[in-house]
Amino acid sequence: MMASGTIGHGAEYAGMFDFARVGGVVTKTITWLPRAGNSAPRTAETPSGMLNAIGLTNPGIDAFIAEKIPPLQSLPTARIVSIAGTSNDEFAEMARRFNDVPNVDALELNISSPNMKDGGQLFGCREQAAHDVTAAVKAVSRLPVIVKLTPNVTDVAAVAAAVEEGGADSIALINTLLGLAVDVVTRRPVLGNITGGLSGPAIKPVALAMVWRVANTVSIPIVGMGGIATAQDAIEFLIVGASAVQIGTTTFINPWAALEIVDGIAEYCRSHRIGRISDLVGSFETGPRN
Repeated sequence: MMASGTIGHGAEYAGMFDFARVGGVVTKTITWLPRAGNSAPRTAETPSGMLNAIGLTNPGIDAFIAEKIPPLQSLPTARIVSIAGTSNDEFAEMARRFNDVPNVDALELNISSPNMKDGGQLFGCREQAAHDVTAAVKAVSRLPVIVKLTPNVTDVAAVAAAVEEGGADSIALINTLLGLAVDVVTRRPVLGNITGGLSGPAIKPVALAMVWRVANTVSIPIVGMGGIATAQDAIEFLIVGASAVQIGTTTFINPWAALEIVDGIAEYCRSHRIGRISDLVGSFETGPRN
């Protein structure tokens, strides 16, 4: 899948490659009201990655449905809308709106957003909050619900278990890691927001470890992400337990990376005589080496 925030709302890339060859597109996160986002600079390059502090810039749900949904609906792949709210009720009302929007195949809940009714803490940082927002959405949504987890927690597996108990159909992880870049000339932060989310190859080992832990905790499918740039990267996520993967930051460097990864996975399966991707998922061996 094409990860949220790295491919706009999907249609922007429609002329670049055949979307029928990828598993799905996850839109940039939508909020109830329009958001201008954070002050510039919003991105900064880091060793083997990048920081971003975009601030969920988006036109709001009404404009999104009116303007962004029609071109998204024409893409020949799964169309997944990412939503973020500031309360359980707001998340639920946003989810309800998409029940009547044709050709939206699933929702991805970005629970890395602050819960303003809970002291501003992130939904995804507390097990009960993650459970409750998931349950609130599942109570009203007719679409499959994928819950995207933040890695900036003490125990991501415990949060994943809470989300599963709340009724999630799938879990996506990891979102970005909290990071900071400093301008040594001005002695000021590089980003206008001071801190930002770290993505790219630098976070892949952390993402793999978290996907593996969550795969050994929950029984629902996992969508793995975090630093995937090559077919080998994607295959590693499948081996540790992800049933699917999302490609994000590498798209900025190579817009055709997803197609290369799809081809690479197919070649790997042919050369290793793997008939089905499901035979690869969760095949990680941790016992004594021979």
